[in-house]
Amino acid sequence: LEFKALWRGRALFTATGFSGESRHVGERGFCNMAEGKVPVTILTGFLGSGKTTLLNHILTAEHGKRIAVIENEFGEVGIDDALLMKNMKDRMEGEELIEMMNGCICCTVRADLAVVLKKLKAKHESGAPLDAIIIETTGMADPAPVAQTFFVDEEISCFADLDGIVTVVDAKHIEQHLDEEKPEGAENESVEQVAFADRLLLNKVDLVPDESELKAVELRLRSINKFAP
Repeated sequence: LEFKALWRGRALFTATGFSGESRHVGERGFCNMAEGKVPVTILTGFLGSGKTTLLNHILTAEHGKRIAVIENEFGEVGIDDALLMKNMKDRMEGEELIEMMNGCICCTVRADLAVVLKKLKAKHESGAPLDAIIIETTGMADPAPVAQTFFVDEEISCFADLDGIVTVVDAKHIEQHLDEEKPEGAENESVEQVAFADRLLLNKVDLVPDESELKAVELRLRSINKFAP
């Protein structure tokens, strides 16, 4: 898969870790625990956009960061079980927290996100500090309710800081998702995901070889969210 951030000439993720100068998910984000809080990134994107591929990389690559990945168990495609078993170092808290060989932690959310976050808080404070947390949302989800968790629960807000929302966009199919007609009163999830994003990560650009078509996709995204780089 080919990823690119929605601006020219700079990659958000590298083979060995993270790069870039974003206020949300660059040097200040994944790589810095500002004010002692653990930075949290919400990772969203429609079905097939490439979120799971990105998470698999984070959980197995030697990037030098201790990152907790919280997976929504009700998502369309879960993190590869075989990949987890191959790279698993230890299983904690029953089956909810899995420590990977590279130091990262994989978690699943069965019901209450706050419960999982508080378990990570306990582990963080017990001498195994986290560099960052990434929360993956299901492709059909509006990221707003997840974001609210960090403002309504005082214990969580003292432990972790919502650093930003990254939306992975399938360059080949995003326009058909944006154009999908919904029943009256229902929101278009793809539009919501683009609108809420602090960072747009344009994926599968190799499937759109026509530069003019790719430019049209970028302009369409800009018409919904002109602030996210």
